[in-house]
Amino acid sequence: MPSPVRGHRRLKPMLTLADIDFDAAAALLARYGLVLSRVPDGEPIPGSYWGECEAGLIGSTVHVRADTPVHSMLHEAAHLIVLPPERRDAVHTDATDSIEEENAVCVLQSLLGDALPGVGGDRVLADMDAWGYTFRLGSAKAYVEQDADDAWAWLERAGLANATTRRLAPPA
Repeated sequence: MPSPVRGHRRLKPMLTLADIDFDAAAALLARYGLVLSRVPDGEPIPGSYWGECEAGLIGSTVHVRADTPVHSMLHEAAHLIVLPPERRDAVHTDATDSIEEENAVCVLQSLLGDALPGVGGDRVLADMDAWGYTFRLGSAKAYVEQDADDAWAWLERAGLANATTRRLAPPA
């Protein structure tokens, strides 16, 4: 189970939206009925739970700036993806419904990273560790590969991933 730390300090540089193709990220989210909204540099990010440069959620929109970490954008997008579309409109800032959902979101964000050119799931998992997520096996990668059977099953029941092949399912 992840435990991000408020007021975290970054230990190493993370991949940000400025480092990737924004249009590719927007297209990936659009496949799930989401909108990726670019916030001007220096402006507060609407709906950001963690503040600073972290992604924000309002309805079906994920708000980001150029300095938003890619893993943050994918994590918040994954929260919306796991929700039924009719529940998305009520989301503002915090979309977590349960510990099981949060665990599934952590796995899903790495799968979404694999779907983004120049990102990859391994980079997403490494950036999660650098951000301050903690898992009982010591890393996000170890969690996803060795300790997330419940999350994989959750994602498979939701039609979002194949638990056997450990791959992202095509959007419905």
